[in-house]
Amino acid sequence: MDGKQCCVKLSVHPTRGLMDEKFVVLVQKLLPGSQLTVRALHQCEDGHSWEGFGHYTADATGTVNVAEDPSLGGTYSGVEQMGLLWSLRPVPGSKPGLRMRKVNVQTPMEVTVSVYQGHQTEGFVDQVPLATAVVERWYMAPGVRRIPITEGGLTATLFLPSGSGPFPGVLDLWGGGGKLVEYRSALLASHGFASLALDYLTPKITLETGKMVDNQYFETAYRLLQQHPQILSSRIAMVGLSFGTSVSLKMAAYSEVIKLRCAVCFSGSHVQPVEGSLEQIMNFFKENQSKTRFNKQNEVIWRDLLLPIPTDPKFKVDVGRIKCPVMLVVGEDDQNWPAHESAVDVKEMMERAGNSRLLTVLSYPNAGHLIEPPYTPHARSSNFRTVTEGKNVKFVALWGGETVAHSRAQEDSWRKILVFLRENLYGWGAASLSNL
Repeated sequence: MDGKQCCVKLSVHPTRGLMDEKFVVLVQKLLPGSQLTVRALHQCEDGHSWEGFGHYTADATGTVNVAEDPSLGGTYSGVEQMGLLWSLRPVPGSKPGLRMRKVNVQTPMEVTVSVYQGHQTEGFVDQVPLATAVVERWYMAPGVRRIPITEGGLTATLFLPSGSGPFPGVLDLWGGGGKLVEYRSALLASHGFASLALDYLTPKITLETGKMVDNQYFETAYRLLQQHPQILSSRIAMVGLSFGTSVSLKMAAYSEVIKLRCAVCFSGSHVQPVEGSLEQIMNFFKENQSKTRFNKQNEVIWRDLLLPIPTDPKFKVDVGRIKCPVMLVVGEDDQNWPAHESAVDVKEMMERAGNSRLLTVLSYPNAGHLIEPPYTPHARSSNFRTVTEGKNVKFVALWGGETVAHSRAQEDSWRKILVFLRENLYGWGAASLSNL
């Protein structure tokens, strides 16, 4: 190591923040014109390590500002303030098919940011960094409360924002992988929404009885929010991704109990047997398994299972019945589900029904299926276990998306979703975005 570089100063601000909050990485006291690598390293709860890095050249003052200066190479290029996070990838030698997901939201995602001399692409473990800083990224803001829920047969977790409320509520549904996924709900609570993360495919009641839940399960979850003393009973939304979108649209259109103020639907479809139970909907998907495709890497492509979009109204949610604002978030390179084609059909159906004024579609070219909160690393494909007939069946699923475009979609859609939720649940939007 060049002795003249030994006093390099690295600062990251803020060192502690929310997952969707930007930070500034500043490297100072470098030799003017010197080459360096800025690297982020994160070890997941499952023990796997992820890295992202950019190549920089110090300016005439011996400074690199990652928020303003271009990366000349690495896992991202150009001026990318948060490239160190969204470009994170498993370190060389990791097993294939990994996807980064936070399990314990009561602890932070810790990221070690380091500076290395020269433009490096490998062998970091054998090198001594010029400077290092640790950053904490949280899904739960200070004061957010996490409350496990088992009443009413539910398997869920309620996240309440800091303060006494009352708060608007969100019923948060993930997709076909099942399990209780909490991190999006925790982040929504950090932005002022009481959010209930609900396991509806692998809840305790299903594991005990072997039977899938019915519509009453979702209505029970809705009533729990509605009756909570710190939640505004008439200001409740549903947020669903993938199969969660199927459930959200069905509840919005047909439920006599669930009366939503609005709904946000990621990467999903309205195609399903509208009179079917949850189990019958899953069976409907399975009946079309002959349409499954595989790419050259033997990754599963399921998007054709619902194509072509049916014309028979028995196999599509009658979205013309929906009376609340709906936002569809769509990746146009979604290889898992025909979200783009479904959104086009939903729009046409709502135009014919005269309620298209309620519809907002965010459609992103070259974005894939897993549209997550900002700066979540993009997984074009990953190991995936579907819930089928009480068994976990493992595949490598092709989700789609190109990393830069997908990351842009995540950042843009999240900001617009928060505004949409605030406008419809609080009655105010962009003007107050900076106040939360």
